[in-house]
Parts: sequence; structure tokens; C-alpha cells
Amino acid sequence: MADDLLAKLRPEPGRYHEVFAADGEVHPHWQAFSDALRELGPAQMQHRAGLVDRQVRENGVTYNIYGDSQGPDRAWRVGAVPNLIPVEEWQRIASGVAQRAQLLDRILADLYGEQQLLRQGLMPQELVFGHNNFLAPCVGLQPVGGTFLHTYAVDLARAGDGRWWVMADRTQAPSGAGYALENRQVVARAFPTQFRQLGVQSLTGYFQTLLQTLRRQAPTSAGEPPLIVLLTPGRYNETYFEHVYLARHLGIPLVEGHDLSVRQPHVFLKTLNGLKRVHAILRRLDDDFCDPLELRSDSALGIPGLLAVARAGNVLIANALGTGVLESPGLLGFLPSACRHLLGETLELPSVATWWCGEPPAMEEALERLQELVIKPAFPSQHFEPVFGRNLDEDGLEKLRERIRQRPYAYLAQERMQLAQSPVWHNDEGRFINHAVGMRAYAVAGEHGYVVMPGGLARVAANPHDDVVSMQRGGTSKDTWVCFGDRQRQNLPRSRHIGVRDLRRHDPYLPSRMAENMFWLGRYAERADNQARLIRAALSRHLDSDPAQALALMLSLHHGQALGLFADHGELTPRLLAGIRNDDERPDLRGNLRALAYAAAEVRSRLSQENWSAIAALEQEVHDIDADSLEPVTALGFLDRLLMSLSSLAGFAHDEMTQDQSWRFLMLGRLLERLQYLCGLLATALQTPGMHEPAGLDWLLEMADSRITYRSRYLSQAQLIPVLDLLLLDPGNPHAVSFQLRQIMTMLDTLDSRDRRPLAQLHAQLETLDLGVIESDMAQPERLVRSLQTLARLLEQISLTAWQLGDGISLQYFAHVERQSQALASS
Repeated sequence: MADDLLAKLRPEPGRYHEVFAADGEVHPHWQAFSDALRELGPAQMQHRAGLVDRQVRENGVTYNIYGDSQGPDRAWRVGAVPNLIPVEEWQRIASGVAQRAQLLDRILADLYGEQQLLRQGLMPQELVFGHNNFLAPCVGLQPVGGTFLHTYAVDLARAGDGRWWVMADRTQAPSGAGYALENRQVVARAFPTQFRQLGVQSLTGYFQTLLQTLRRQAPTSAGEPPLIVLLTPGRYNETYFEHVYLARHLGIPLVEGHDLSVRQPHVFLKTLNGLKRVHAILRRLDDDFCDPLELRSDSALGIPGLLAVARAGNVLIANALGTGVLESPGLLGFLPSACRHLLGETLELPSVATWWCGEPPAMEEALERLQELVIKPAFPSQHFEPVFGRNLDEDGLEKLRERIRQRPYAYLAQERMQLAQSPVWHNDEGRFINHAVGMRAYAVAGEHGYVVMPGGLARVAANPHDDVVSMQRGGTSKDTWVCFGDRQRQNLPRSRHIGVRDLRRHDPYLPSRMAENMFWLGRYAERADNQARLIRAALSRHLDSDPAQALALMLSLHHGQALGLFADHGELTPRLLAGIRNDDERPDLRGNLRALAYAAAEVRSRLSQENWSAIAALEQEVHDIDADSLEPVTALGFLDRLLMSLSSLAGFAHDEMTQDQSWRFLMLGRLLERLQYLCGLLATALQTPGMHEPAGLDWLLEMADSRITYRSRYLSQAQLIPVLDLLLLDPGNPHAVSFQLRQIMTMLDTLDSRDRRPLAQLHAQLETLDLGVIESDMAQPERLVRSLQTLARLLEQISLTAWQLGDGISLQYFAHVERQSQALASS
């Protein structure tokens, strides 16, 4: 019976349970959902949980755990069963969150303004001035629109009696709102009937309010539409997926610090069409990294001069610089008095009991109760994990007391809460297990006060007996459903009207860095395809041991050595496998695929979900390659799968992507790489004795991915003249040299490039090639050799010109990007 799914879920003494009351009865607001769960058997619940996991993988939802062995893009973890909160309870939470956001905004205005709280002793100067996110250069800086705290998040937890307590404030660049929206998408699909029946409140109003606030407060000239960007530290940030997701959802460019430039007194986005003024920056970059001129000088992520533009009132920064100072948990105990002073109100949401040891009475009380408290750092610059007094023996407690006495200002003590519990489905055991749970709620500054997201991000401890809720420790997230029955949904802000005169058929804000990475994504994809074909050809012929394939094997080795893939000495099998993965500094296929994945991650916001999923699958397979256990048969299987995946990427590029400027750079990268490689391959082959034999020509067709086309046309062994026609002159063969040249010149014309002429001259020279002359020379070997050498020199010149053209494109379109060019990776 399905009753078994919930039969063992009962609250522990002293803990609140999200589903069951202390007497074992189901909470009224959970009754309908628990009835639905009781109708499911373990197999059906397993199916629902699998559906959620599959959607997360297919949507490419990731969360980077630093130092994780699973690679840089770990799948986000979502529990299939949401947390439910009735609307009456949520209204009390939302009122408390909105009040708290208003209070913290007022505190920030005071700390960076008159500093009355510090003068009157309502807040300790040591906790403020000693905090590394208190930015002295921002004192006296009035943010555009007068708002310091545009977005705010608060970590909440339930005590045993069900009351909500604040565990921490997130004021710098609050994360998780995008994950909450993604969780809603996947969990609602797992339980669509219950989602409709419970009338779950929508989350979209929060994001629309955020966008409206940024547009309203952005400092623009009359009639000028504001340009809003989302500033990310880059793909290695733990929540990079969310940055991409939010930029897409809000419809604003995703940028890194290198994409922005200060030209006094404004901030500009460096685009292919020139500099575009930026009016608002929604930042996900920590305070002190934002401006290396006035803040952290070793930051390579920020925008030099940004603070000066903010002082001039010419850019909105959300949240304002310096807001991270309020994330010190030591300030929690001082907020009630600050609330009475600034708002004349009692703080609605109480904070967990906190003692800052910098106050002697508080330190003495903390030392007396040390065994029942949790010791935490007072400042984020301190790096140590929370210490639970209950886990220490008497010797450990005494040592901790001594450390606190030596530096009391660096420590704080908090009451240890017995966190509420929520059911989490375990696939491996086929049942629900209770885990500790907390919730992060979100608020955004609106036109008439703070608007609280009706829901949030529930976070569950990684292990059933763990009381620390942290995604960095492998925790799981849950969707939070605010159930409101027949109540009307909230009125959402109106979107900006887009008329006929506003229509666009190109992206006017395409960052140069984005175009550069699209260009290199195309090059790396084509380069990986070329390398994979070459390694597969060599490995398969080596395993075949057919004397008739000796020429093709020799050609593969020769060309692979020229590219640096294969060493020129040693046992053959390890040499070939090292082309896939080696441990020295020689180029290998794995390194190229990693570069492909990096470039793709940099342009993730421009890729379709299917395209990104294919790249993520590629990256995972590359991550799983084990050089020590790699065998020839396994390697061949990997190469076959890889070539199929790369072919899919090419198909996505041709058929799924909008053919705009970013697509043109992607295709230009592919075309240049293919032209350069193909010309080098043909030039080498034409100067190799015996190349015109069927085995050598067949190998050449394989390398150019034209073997099937040849066989379908000629139904015979490979011969020199038709092979040359197919690979050099055929206007319909996408792997022919002439085809690449025409496509590249068309792209250059569209981009208005200044580098077209040299390639056009060589194309005209190739078009004059008379295969009849070569055919007549076949009767005289010496003349044939000279003819083929002349053709080879032309192809070498085309290959060199293609390489120079790639450099020219970088100089014309990407050189003003102030970072090391990815072109260095091609050397």
C-alpha cells in the first residue's frame, strides 16, 4: 500500500515537522498533498523523483561546488516533494521580511551617511569598521534612486514550536532566486494536479518588479531606453547557471568585467557595434572585487573606475557597493534596537539568539554556555567552520575558550536551533527520510516598498543527521509552495510596450567577448572533429594490421606528428592513445574539448538548451576519460560517440540558431578552421609519394568526411581526378576548399571585414585549376609530381592566409577586449 511512503515519517521530540504535527496528525494545509502521496506506491514516487532529476539534467541546471571531483558543472539537486506554507502564515513571514529589508536599507544609508547608529552606540564600531565589506570609499556616496538594497534574501528556520527565526541576512548579491524559479518549473511538472488544486502563488511578479525597479531608477536621458546588464564573475562561480538563467529571464545582457569600460563619466558595454552606455548593473560580483582602482587592487573581475561613475550618479548598481557589511552575523543582536530607532517599530522576525564576544558581558555568558552554543566567525575574512560546543570534550572546550579570550572580537556565539524536518525521497532506499530544512526568502525594492517573493528556496541538509544546511556541502533544494486557495493572484507590473518602431532583427548589445568566444567555439568544435577523425583513422588501421592499409596508417602518423598529437617515437599503441589524452604539454584531443567546453560556457546564454545539453554531455565524457585504463577498443567507441556528438553540434548551429552576428562568428570560426586544416591536409598528401594510390586517396576522403559522397557518385575505388574535384572544386560539397572560400567571403562581406581581398585572390587562382592538365600529366610521373607540388603550394598559401585572417578578425573585432585572447590557446 502507498501508506508505507509516509508511515515512518514522524517528528522527533523538540523538532517541528513540515508534514506532521507533534501528535502525529497531518497539518491541515498538507492534507490534500499527503493524500496524493498515499495514493502513490514506491515505484510511482520513484518515477516522479526521476522525472525531476531528468528535467534538471536536460535543462542543464548546475551548481558548482568548489573542489568537487565531479567537475565544474555539478547537477543541481531538487527534491520532488515541495514544502507547503498556507497563505495566512506566509503573510506574516512576508510582512517580517519586507520590514527587515526596509530596516537594513535604512541602516546602510546611515552607515554610509551620518553614522548616527555608531555615534549613539546602537551598533559597535568594531563590527562595522572591522568588516572587510565596509567600503570606506563609499562613505558619503548617495546611490542613484536612493536605494541601497534593491534585492534582499534572508535565511529562515523554524524552531520546535513552528515559529520562524532569522539565521542570516544576505545583502551583498543574494543568490538563489533563479534556482527557486527553476525549481518551480520542474516540481510543478512532477505534481501538476496538486499544483493546480492548491492554487500555488506565482513567482514571476518578483522578477518583473526587479526589472521595473532597475528601469525606473536607471539614470537615463529623456526618452533614452536604459541598458541594464547582469555582471557575473564568470563560469567558475558556484551559481553561474543562475546568472545565465536570470539574464535570459529578465532579457538583459550577461556580462563580465572585461566587457565593460569606464569612459568618464559613464560606463560602457564593448559591443561589436561600438561602445554602448550602461545605465544599470545588476551585480553578482562581491563588493570589493567591483573596482580594482579604489577597492581590491588585485581584482581581475571588476571595472576600473566604476566607483567614480557611481559617485557622479551616472550608473545604478544593484545592490549598492558596500552592502555586504550587513552580512556579519554579529550584527543580528543589535537589529531590534536599530529597528526601534529608525522605524519606530518592533522587529517582526526575530533573529536567532546571538552573542558577539567583543562585548565583555556577552563573551562571559557565551563562555559559560559554550557547550550548548555554536561558535562562528564574526567576519567573512575569517575562514573556519562553525564549531558546535556539544561536539567538543572538556579539553576541546577549554582550548576554544582560550582562543576566544585572546581575540574576543573575532568570535560570536549563537544558540543552536533544532531545525525543522521535511521529507526527502531517497531513490536508493525507495522511501522518504526526514532531513533538517531551512528556507531562503527574497524581497525586491518596488515603487511603494519591498515586494516579497511568494515562495522561496527551501534548502535541505545533505544527511539525515546533519543540522547544517548548505548547498556547498551537498545539500538538496526544494520548491516552496504558498497555497492560497481561491484568492486572486497579485497584480503584476506592466511590461514595456514594444511597437513597430522598436522591432529589431539583430542584437545591438552583443559583447565583443561573446562574439570572440562564439568564434573560438566554432574553431574548437571543428578542430576536435578533425583530431578525432585522424586518431580514429590511425587507431583503426593499426588494429586492423592489413598491409593494404599501411599507406593510410603512415599518412595518419605523419599528419598527427605534424599537429603534435602523436609522438615521433615509442610503442605505437600508447602513442596513438596519447593523442586522446596525454600527461605532458603536447596538445591532445581532451585539452581541445575542454577548450570547447570553456568557450561554450562563456556563451551559454546564446545557446539553446539542446545545444548546451550536448556540450555538457561531451564535457562529462571527457571528464570521465581515464588515461591509465584507456584501451584501443574503448578509445574507438569514445571517438565514434564523440564524432556523432560533434556532428549534432554542427546540426544545431546550422538549423537551430538564429543567423545573427553571434552565429556568423561561430560559423566563421568553423569555416576558417576547416579550410586551414583541409588545405594543410591536402598539401601534405599531394607531396607524399604513392598518395594517388586508392588506399591513400580513400584515407583522404575519410579525413575530409566525403567518402560516402564519392562512393555514391562513382561506385568505384578512389581515383585522383574525381577526388581532387570533390575536395577542391565541388561547389556543393561543404568539405571542399572552394566551398569554404565562398562561404568565408560571404561572411566577411556581411561583417564588413577589411581582410577579404587576399583570400579572394587565392580563390580566383584556385578556380582556374584545370584538372584536365593534371590528368594529362598522369602519363608522365615527373610532370605529375611537379603539377601536384604546384597545387600543394597554392593550398599552403591558402592555409597560411586563413590563419592570418583569423588573426585579422581578432584584431578588428576583439582586440579592444582587455584580456588575454583565447587565440593563445591555438599555439
